[in-house]
Amino acid sequence: MLYRVQSAAVFGIRAYPISVEVDLSSGEKLNMMTVGLPDTAVRESSQRVRAALRNCGYDLPAQHITINLAPADVRKEGSGFDLPVAIGILGASGFVHSKSLAGILFLGELSLDGSVRPVKGALPMAVMAREEGLNRLVVPEANAREAAVVDGVSTYAVRSLPQVVELLNGRQPWIPLVVDREQLLVQNSHYEADFRDVKGQYQAKRAIEIATAGGHNILLIGPPGSGKTMLARRIPTIMPPMSFDEAIETTKIHSVAGLLSEKKGLIGTRPFRAPHHTISNAGLIGGGPIPRPGEVSLAHNGVLFLDELPEFQRNVLDVLRQLLEDGDVTISRASMSLTFPARFMLAAAMNPCQCGFYGDSLRQCPCTPPMIQRYLSRVSGPLLDRIDLHIQVPAVKYKELAEETGSEDSKAIRDRVLSARQIQFRRLAPFGIYCNAQMTPRTLRRFCRLDAGSERQMENAITRLGLSARAYDRVLRVARTIADLEGLDGISARHVAEAIQYRSLDRTYWQ
Repeated sequence: MLYRVQSAAVFGIRAYPISVEVDLSSGEKLNMMTVGLPDTAVRESSQRVRAALRNCGYDLPAQHITINLAPADVRKEGSGFDLPVAIGILGASGFVHSKSLAGILFLGELSLDGSVRPVKGALPMAVMAREEGLNRLVVPEANAREAAVVDGVSTYAVRSLPQVVELLNGRQPWIPLVVDREQLLVQNSHYEADFRDVKGQYQAKRAIEIATAGGHNILLIGPPGSGKTMLARRIPTIMPPMSFDEAIETTKIHSVAGLLSEKKGLIGTRPFRAPHHTISNAGLIGGGPIPRPGEVSLAHNGVLFLDELPEFQRNVLDVLRQLLEDGDVTISRASMSLTFPARFMLAAAMNPCQCGFYGDSLRQCPCTPPMIQRYLSRVSGPLLDRIDLHIQVPAVKYKELAEETGSEDSKAIRDRVLSARQIQFRRLAPFGIYCNAQMTPRTLRRFCRLDAGSERQMENAITRLGLSARAYDRVLRVARTIADLEGLDGISARHVAEAIQYRSLDRTYWQ
């Protein structure tokens, strides 16, 4: 007897429908064979499913069971096919009374006692189910909240295999899990950190506000203990609140990576990823036999923070150059090519030398000029050109640390950032871009025109500092953002001067 059950597989951050076909034929003993390009975890599912069926009291006759995962030319991975395979076997054996399960998608891993365990990628599968016209989704209880976020699909949370059989046979009512999507987004949008905690560092906070307002990349240079990491961790708190579409896209990536908490269901805060400097290429951009998202994709719509920038391997930093321009990363394998989104704000931090005290007025630096140059040369010029603002973060003085009056909080800064972003959106949305950092040469010429005073200021900077053509464009973008923060239509000489100031440190240190 042939029985079909609908399931799904995830490739990248998209899901595709998989039809689980179960055929029973006579045999001398119970034997199960899985075909359709299964990986090791899928092939092992036969042992898990057999034990789960036996421990749940379903006695199967001695038969040969053939399980086909269609389409057969697409490789299947993971343990999420356990539940649909078990339902297919029970349906073909007569334990499930429904002759057809059209319109229902099943996913879940089975424990040996028949309980249903969570799987990766439930949210992309729920989105796919809606697109394919499947109106009911049976998922593990731990995945139910993220799947229920998708409108137009009824999500049913299950704990065990017998519970699923009871639902299909009509002995239990179908009660879908309902979540308030907007309320869920609001509940998960709280940040623990706040700029109120940062003492002093007024110039650095001003630069971070400008960088966030325009979506610019930023580099913090200063001695150990000056607060570079503390400042960087608070950047997401002043970014515009996540829209629902951004939250869905971000949650998809974390769901596929298996990093989504079952209590959340939806990511409402901007991601902040801070990989260690020993990370590999695959860890940063993603990889594996069937590629998984890396840190750059996990930071999508948020912040990627690279602390101790020169300590990263040179080849790891070089892979960032292209994706900082493109906003996505493509990973190619012999059998497939997957693209993951990777549009983030890059925040990097570094010491000015190996010991960290070069240029410090209070501590003597023992590093020789060749040692300093070797240390700084670990960061390539092309990567520096893609970082719009370079900021010096000096050690905080005791007087500033002892101040009892609190600094400006994140909400006040975020309000100004949001106002500037709204100005940019109205200006740039017709061109398919949403912040100044994404402006193309065409939009730069149109919206970043300079008056005579600004032209002289720029000419002097290029002549004296030796700025590259790319750095020239970066200065224009930052100047445009400074003007937007003030709500001004035109760019003046003081805006250009401040923007040039944020490009000067690469020449101070690297020349």
